[in-house]
Amino acid sequence: MDGLLKVGRLFFAIAMVLFGVEYFIYVGGLKGPIPGPPWIPGSHSAAVLAGAALIAVAVCIVTEKLARLAAAFLGVALFLYVLFLQFPRLIAQPHSPDPWTSGFELLALMGGAFVLARIEIPDGLRLEPTNKVLSHLATFGRVAFALALVVFAVQHFLYAKFVATIVPAWIPARLFWSYFVGVAFVAAALAIVTRQMARTASILLGTMFFIWVVILHVPRVAGNPRNGDEVTSLLVALAMSGASFILAESFAPDLVA
Repeated sequence: MDGLLKVGRLFFAIAMVLFGVEYFIYVGGLKGPIPGPPWIPGSHSAAVLAGAALIAVAVCIVTEKLARLAAAFLGVALFLYVLFLQFPRLIAQPHSPDPWTSGFELLALMGGAFVLARIEIPDGLRLEPTNKVLSHLATFGRVAFALALVVFAVQHFLYAKFVATIVPAWIPARLFWSYFVGVAFVAAALAIVTRQMARTASILLGTMFFIWVVILHVPRVAGNPRNGDEVTSLLVALAMSGASFILAESFAPDLVA
């Protein structure tokens, strides 16, 4: 397996495990603002099932046992959640950035899961590369991922001054980086959709997300470890980095659907 794919799978799986842990923290009633993942359900029983499912999916991905099935299951589950729960929120609050952010984060992770389900896993369980269902899911996943990047870019342009306040104070020209990232998102989305320099763009995108994890999210979580929003943001960035690396590997000549 390519080293890039290993890193992507590992990042993606770690994020899913910790999302699952967040669900159990939510069920345990730990004091403090623990909102959990952006798709956390309201009931404790649903949270237990969701947490267990996320951990199981992550274990399958890391161990490469039933990984295709697990990734496809995760993608379908996220798609249904976006369609029936997040999309109505977005319609009801079209001018609020929150449903746009959480909804399209989920859509991007769905895309990463579908692409992962398409990639060959060397465990003797490989399906034929011409399998139409997996090919269509991978294509849908890439388009959904690219669409999410465009939405993130628009948010960086619309809320540039706010985004600039999140950039670490030791980095100069913080407003510039807000716009730069928006442009980078658009460029990556175009590369993914057109498949022109798509592998390079996805690698750079995954690297950018990982840099955010290290220089932005880890310090913010360290400074306020009981803030569930900060923890979730870190895990989303890690999962997006992993999904980007998975996407990059999917553009290898023998894997492009």
